[in-house]
Amino acid sequence: MKKLAPSILSADFSRLAEDVMKIQKGGAHLIHVDVMDGHFVPNISFGSTVMKSLLGRTDIPFDVHLMIENPERYIDDFVTDNTEYITVHQEACTHLHRVVQQIKAAGVKAGVSLNPATSLDTLEWILEDVDMVLLMSVNPGFGGQKFIPNVMDKVRQLAEIRDRRGLDFEIEIDGGVTLDNVKTVIEAGVDIVVAGSAVFKADDIEERTKQFVELMV
Repeated sequence: MKKLAPSILSADFSRLAEDVMKIQKGGAHLIHVDVMDGHFVPNISFGSTVMKSLLGRTDIPFDVHLMIENPERYIDDFVTDNTEYITVHQEACTHLHRVVQQIKAAGVKAGVSLNPATSLDTLEWILEDVDMVLLMSVNPGFGGQKFIPNVMDKVRQLAEIRDRRGLDFEIEIDGGVTLDNVKTVIEAGVDIVVAGSAVFKADDIEERTKQFVELMV
């Protein structure tokens, strides 16, 4: 099943729970939680407290994306009964295998993310251990950026590697996905689509969520 993961980075934080209920009614499968530290990426977003404020207010699982240095220090902060994935960046982890195992030991699915310019070769020896690979289709740090077309070649290459090696990790894409290109990324092999501004900046968030979900079938 293909999954839609709207990013609350683009939500209205003065009515976060209300916006999340709109994507829940629209059929969203995950809540993408973008965590930025102002060091690994040039922006600061929020920490686990904001995410945990949604506990008990939604049934949608959390898809946590740690765009931070030394992520191993903060894994436990984001582990909740509602957390399905925690993803760390290959570029931020000196001991990537250890961090992946740390996430799994916490009872959460482990993901690894790559920036647009980072080669898939850097994941060759970790793919059998991960549950998901997140490919950034913008340079991380800010919402509302335009999709980088060359990332599509990386998506297709990763999907081919997965098939050839008989692996079952999911492929997620994050950045610049809209109603105009979502079918293209799905056809290339993406399983989980992150959409921020395209969902939460819409006049009707619930309806926009439904439109994405319908296109992803």
